[in-house]
Amino acid sequence: MAITPDGKVIYLPSLEKDHWHVVEAQTGEVLKKLVTNSGSHNTVIGLDGRFAYLAGLKSPVLRVADTSTHEIVKEVGPFGNVIRPFTVNGAQNRCYVDVNELLGFEVGDLGTGKLLCRVEIQGFEKGVPKRHGCPSHGIGLTPDEKELWVADAYNNCLHIYDNTVLPPRKLLEIKLRDQPGWISFSIDGHFAYPSTGDVIEVKTRKILTGLTDEKGAAVQSEKLLEIDFNGTRPIRAGSQFGLGQAS
Repeated sequence: MAITPDGKVIYLPSLEKDHWHVVEAQTGEVLKKLVTNSGSHNTVIGLDGRFAYLAGLKSPVLRVADTSTHEIVKEVGPFGNVIRPFTVNGAQNRCYVDVNELLGFEVGDLGTGKLLCRVEIQGFEKGVPKRHGCPSHGIGLTPDEKELWVADAYNNCLHIYDNTVLPPRKLLEIKLRDQPGWISFSIDGHFAYPSTGDVIEVKTRKILTGLTDEKGAAVQSEKLLEIDFNGTRPIRAGSQFGLGQAS
């Protein structure tokens, strides 16, 4: 699910069913039911809160809802297959999408609704991932949007792309300790957090440490989110979906 930046409204998928509920966060009241028949799943709200982006596990089309009217106002795609994890840039004119069967990603134009390009990762076997059934399940923009980081499950690595050009250009890959299924970044952009528990310094591309529990066992999570505090008061939240913040 996703919440508007003012904390007032939640867009809540029905977990692969046919609709999203639009919920008033304070009371839990259902304000609207958006029926897309797309297998509702990944949900993103842009940084300015104007639009919600709705992706289902049964559709190659990304729906865009206006959060002031709670109406679907645009469709983006179709993409090359069913949409899996995706991210959106700060200006909300580009989306970067993982799709089923693709080791790589596709880029969509949120203005025209058109597919702009498809990028297949070269020189790596697609293989059979042990989680999610999707070769690339995890994608994120560095906060400055200069780079796009893409998960590669079968080969246990992240692929880094130069996002200042279109199509994005491959720079290098980083080997991880297990299959990644998600990628997010610290609020300041200094660190990358793949779901494997590796902590990567973005500038040097070096793995600084691996997250462990109190017994020293490796810790992994696709649901990692940074919250910054002033004393006991939360003042900033990161983005689980690796949203761009350049604008």
